[in-house]
Amino acid sequence: MGVTAICGVNWGDEGKGRMVDYFARSADYVIRFQGGNNAGHTVVNDFGKFALHLLPSGIFNREAINIIGNGAVVNPAALIKEIEEVEQVIGSINNFYLSDRCHIIFPFHILLDEYEEERLKDNKFGSTKRGIAPVYSDKYLKIGILASDLLNKDYLSKRIKNNLDIKNQTIKSIYNKPEVNIEEMVEWGYSNGKKIEKYIKNVIPLLRDAVRSDKKILLEGQLGALRDIEFGIYPYTTSSSPIAGYAGAGSSIPPYEIKRVIGVMKAYSSCVGEGPFVTELFGEKAEAIRKKGNEYGAATGRPRRIGWFDAVASRYGCEILGATEVSLTLLDVLSGEDEINICTEYKTNDEIIEDFPTTQKLYESKPQYITMPGWKEDITGIRSFFDLPKNAQNYVLKIEELIQVKIKYISVGPRREQLIKR
Repeated sequence: MGVTAICGVNWGDEGKGRMVDYFARSADYVIRFQGGNNAGHTVVNDFGKFALHLLPSGIFNREAINIIGNGAVVNPAALIKEIEEVEQVIGSINNFYLSDRCHIIFPFHILLDEYEEERLKDNKFGSTKRGIAPVYSDKYLKIGILASDLLNKDYLSKRIKNNLDIKNQTIKSIYNKPEVNIEEMVEWGYSNGKKIEKYIKNVIPLLRDAVRSDKKILLEGQLGALRDIEFGIYPYTTSSSPIAGYAGAGSSIPPYEIKRVIGVMKAYSSCVGEGPFVTELFGEKAEAIRKKGNEYGAATGRPRRIGWFDAVASRYGCEILGATEVSLTLLDVLSGEDEINICTEYKTNDEIIEDFPTTQKLYESKPQYITMPGWKEDITGIRSFFDLPKNAQNYVLKIEELIQVKIKYISVGPRREQLIKR
């Protein structure tokens, strides 16, 4: 059956969780392949409403095996809390594994995140202060600590000492903060490791067999293409790669097995954090859409920045993902608008451009809009594309034309059944 990757087209918060939850109903495996608890996937199903920050969004399918892959970074204390919260509703979780090659977020990573944002002041990147950048830095400096390291106290002690020998010098000299106690971190890591020991597993043989057996596998990305460390609005990006091209490396699934890439994007634009946002709206219009769409970060609660649909950014996102099809979410939020704008081009220093530029040029870019008539009808109960108001159909078709990828799914509400399949 091949492997499907579900990834965000834009700045994150596009509704990937609801799409993974939808497809996970018939999946055999769901794998979160990157990122940490710096963002959340909101899922609404028969069990209720959940903001999942670490657990894969297929955790509610008892028949599916859910895995946090090696490309992700994990705060074990946060994972334990999330498991407990979900278990209170659905009962004991027995269909979940954590790759033994995941890198572990320690309290000192969170401190370093906070100290650096404090040092940067007005030049800060808008970090969620969950320790994500510091732990990914450790990974590439080769001083990181793996999930498997937590289970061997002697080895863990050596790894933490090696790590903090460097960090404590920075903490003391650069940030003028107290040094981190090595023994306390060893105890923290070992005690939390024991709590999640039953989940830690070498998942490579398991996934190798799953591919050979032609199991249905979903790869779940966090955030979106415009936050990608390679292709996003650098440096206002996340510290990992949320695109389908990284899904193989972050999960151990061979890249040639990924046959389908579903890009998820909103019917308008939203963004959390710093950096250029070309179609950003302000004032009453932004607040109205924010309130109607419940546009607040699932991990931080921060109000999301709101903008009109950006076809330049979305077409680029689809290209970077290699999207074979698109799911358009939150179309219902635009019901009631008299007119709706779509950004089709950017104007930069009297030059019209259609290709998404680097960050420097984004700051200079002005949106060039076309305006389409809106619709007043409530569309939350509609399940057929041709039952949508004609203006809503035209809006979807215009977006499809501009991004040059088939829009196959349209969500008109947060629940599983509130989805139109074309």
